[in-house]
Amino acid sequence: MALKQQIDADIKEAMKAREQDRLRALRAIKSLILLEETKDGSAGGDIKPEDELKLLTKAVKQRRDSADIYRTQGRDDLLQAELAEIAIIEHYLPQQLSETELKTRVQDIIARVGATGPSDLGKVMGVATKELAGQAEGKAISALVKNLLTA
Repeated sequence: MALKQQIDADIKEAMKAREQDRLRALRAIKSLILLEETKDGSAGGDIKPEDELKLLTKAVKQRRDSADIYRTQGRDDLLQAELAEIAIIEHYLPQQLSETELKTRVQDIIARVGATGPSDLGKVMGVATKELAGQAEGKAISALVKNLLTA
């Protein structure tokens, strides 16, 4: 089932169950999908699964940034709402890699690309961000690649 249809079905479920936090997050996802479908002036063209993944990843990143701001400002009410939305959106993302799994995958990519030092950072990051999309945050990938290439 495509993401859009899954979201529509889950919105109906959340409405029936009167789950306001879940409903708000699902409607935000649906809005992002509709905006992406119509951004080029086309009327309702389907978006590719990798674009859906990018949308969801971006939505989680935005909410994490907001949550960090709310945490520093002591706004626990808004922080809890953002954390709830993050959990709901992450449900539709692939399983995140653990640190050891991520390190193993990045080391494999470094070996395949033939990277030998910090000057090869761009080559490794290009392949790593493509292969690990949705499975790890860009910051974590970047920090690990820098660490492994300078070691």
